[in-house]
Amino acid sequence: MVISRMTGLALLTVGLILATGGRADAGGATAKPSQIHEVEVVAVYLDSAVQAPKVILERKHDKRRFEMVIGLAEMNGIAIPLNGVTPPRPMTHDLFLTLFGRLKVTLSRVVITDLRDDIYYALLHFTGATGDLTVDSRPSDAIALAIRAKVPVFVDDRVFEKAGSATQRRQAI
Repeated sequence: MVISRMTGLALLTVGLILATGGRADAGGATAKPSQIHEVEVVAVYLDSAVQAPKVILERKHDKRRFEMVIGLAEMNGIAIPLNGVTPPRPMTHDLFLTLFGRLKVTLSRVVITDLRDDIYYALLHFTGATGDLTVDSRPSDAIALAIRAKVPVFVDDRVFEKAGSATQRRQAI
């Protein structure tokens, strides 16, 4: 039997979650958040000035925004459900949600936890029969999953602070 790369990755991820008692993390992305705020995914677009796809996130209570550079495939992964489009065949994020559902694991929220060295970090929070699970994720994948699962996206205060500082540094150059 031939297993696709993504299916193999999904099975490996689930196996890791089960083997580690619900924690699968990398790169120190599990730092405790200071204070988190729910955000709305406002848009994804191709920034012609830097020739890179970006996603815009906006805090719900004060409308403070920041942008993250993401990959082109990730832009499509976010744009499709954000625009209410249902592809004729499941995309990778749809496949993961189907797999999680069959394993009786539910995505409850995603949290963008940090920005270090121009790299964003995020955590997926799941609820399952054995308790809560937390898994390290790229923020773009976390956002794509959250939109599909209709769960909230949160961002740590540190990310807003660091993203604002990084934007100011780039504008000064």
